[in-house]
Amino acid sequence: MATATLTLSPSTIARSITPPPSPPEDSPSPMALALASSTPLPIPNKHLPTPTYTITTKVPSSPVTPPASPPTEKATPLLPISSVLYPPTAHQQISVEPPIYSIDAATAAAAIHQAACHPLPSAEKVFPWLHGLHSDNAVQLTFFSARRKIHQRTPSCWRGVTVVKAGRALESSKLRGAIHPAEILPTMPGCQGFLEVDPKDGFCVRNFHIQTAKLATVSDIIVYGDDRTSKDAIKNIARRIAQAQVKYRSMYMSHPDLEYPQYNTFIVSSPFSEFEQNHPELVAFDSRGLGSGSIPDFPYLERQEMCTMSRATEIAHNVWLGSTSDKEAVNASGLFNICIESCDGAPFPTAPMLRLISRRMKDHTSVQDIEFPASGSVATSNWAKFDIDAIIDMCRWIYFSANPIIIKDADGDTAMEDHDHGKRVLIHCMDGYTETSLLALAYLMYAEGLPAHDAWIHLHREKGRNFFAYQTDLQILLHAQAEILKSSPALKNEADATAFIASIAIPRWVSKLDGSLPSRILPHMYLGNLGHANNPEMLKELGIKRILSIGEFTNWSADEISGWPSEKIMKVENIQDNGVDPLTCRLDKCLDFIDAGKEAGEATLVHCRVGVSRSATICIAEVMKRLNLSVPRAYCYVRARRLNVIIQPHLRFMYELLKWEEAQRTGKSLGVKRELEWPSIAREIALMNRPYSR
Repeated sequence: MATATLTLSPSTIARSITPPPSPPEDSPSPMALALASSTPLPIPNKHLPTPTYTITTKVPSSPVTPPASPPTEKATPLLPISSVLYPPTAHQQISVEPPIYSIDAATAAAAIHQAACHPLPSAEKVFPWLHGLHSDNAVQLTFFSARRKIHQRTPSCWRGVTVVKAGRALESSKLRGAIHPAEILPTMPGCQGFLEVDPKDGFCVRNFHIQTAKLATVSDIIVYGDDRTSKDAIKNIARRIAQAQVKYRSMYMSHPDLEYPQYNTFIVSSPFSEFEQNHPELVAFDSRGLGSGSIPDFPYLERQEMCTMSRATEIAHNVWLGSTSDKEAVNASGLFNICIESCDGAPFPTAPMLRLISRRMKDHTSVQDIEFPASGSVATSNWAKFDIDAIIDMCRWIYFSANPIIIKDADGDTAMEDHDHGKRVLIHCMDGYTETSLLALAYLMYAEGLPAHDAWIHLHREKGRNFFAYQTDLQILLHAQAEILKSSPALKNEADATAFIASIAIPRWVSKLDGSLPSRILPHMYLGNLGHANNPEMLKELGIKRILSIGEFTNWSADEISGWPSEKIMKVENIQDNGVDPLTCRLDKCLDFIDAGKEAGEATLVHCRVGVSRSATICIAEVMKRLNLSVPRAYCYVRARRLNVIIQPHLRFMYELLKWEEAQRTGKSLGVKRELEWPSIAREIALMNRPYSR
């Protein structure tokens, strides 16, 4: 035996991630997802991190081939003995070669509901097959070769229901979980069978984009069309699918030790309008293209949660921090007089420009829109006194716009004609938490007379704002700190300001800060990375008093260790982000630890190395339990609140969450009922991540 070390690097991950299949250029894109709202919501300003993990496993030193399993061992089927669609003899057969059956809308609806209420096979029975095991992918096979060969074969314990819409694209007349034929069938002329989607090279345990096509091979398939799709078009798609099923099954008939179930193709004879009238709970988008709102729409859910999280709040007198959607939503009522948008490429407003806007506000009641450079956009090489002066000028102008000088008469009374309550100012950007951080923090320093590190904590704790700041934001504010505080109206005179500035001591935790704070998912739970966990002084400043380490552990000094009671630190060992190690068996203990903190009024930091997979899975489970949300909704909730990075629980972790949800519902005597099926969840995650893939 030899030891093989596989490193999950950005290059290997990028090679193994391929986009979902697309239809021919002359047909509408099947991957397009219409939002349930006609009002566009801001796009999150995030990125996909590409963590590097080193995974070591024992593999044969001879050529890489999976070890043979005992000839008598077979996978244990978990298929239902009978279902709405199996055996198919209860339905009218409209084609013999290949076999195709006809069902009505009521039968299709019953089959979809039944599938959602049937327990999924355990993760051990479908992984690593779901990861994608191509016979030519030596890297992927090498890693999983330690697993028994029987676990690399197509599982015979799955009977899913795949819904395929023939004809027009999915922007209208879409049933829950429906897909386009091009997602499971090749589009090249003359190609038959199902799409081959297993990656041929690279190592990846996040192949969400292949789940729909893989599981179509072990599913009964229902084909329908909208009311403008001809019966011949529907039947042609059904025939291709049925032929693919026959071909796929024939691949296994030569293996007597395998039990491969019979799967079938069904055509819905009823018009789509019957689903709209009698089964509206299954309609994602109606025949007019309007979303029902009852079926989770991942992009909409994420953006909705993002808007909720970043809703405008007052951070200083008459100064609000929020997203661009706040400006659009409330501006009609005249809530804000000045809207300052932080965006890339914007110049610093000049003093003459600000004076001109002030004069314009005296003569007009219209809202004044201004642009300001986004956080992270001021390069360190460009730091000059001009930049510092421009930041201070902007803060001064905001302050005196929001806090006007009240003119009083000779008796000391306020002159009514000169009385001004101040202008209401909104500092905003598209996502509400990234591009505005530089200006918001600088303004707090100016208006409140706070050092940079105190402004950082004050904005997050006292003002309740989740924000992401860049390392350059921290550096420029530390560089400009003395000048900002000298100009602050909160420091009464120059002598006081000078003494205060001289007394400022930069805490040690600031030197470890990369700009970002751990993400507040719930008031009692934060999600972060190993760098956050290795900054215990910062955690205390944020009010975090408990640490839950998932597979990665802190490297604290003796003094730092002595400041944390051992019972407030929990370490979960032997959990790698490798697609093999299970996490479900650890969930209850982890959630009990988080709950104990909540009961004590103490927040818990949940972390792994990067804070996107292992620890994110724990946070999703806590949100599911605490807010009574399904897997799709809890995933979008956590994803929106992870700020500048995208959470990436791998395939097995996400699948385990579905199984854990089953267990939670069963324990409450609610019965199994998934809001979305596994292929649909994986498909939506792949689509959401696609714009950020490199």
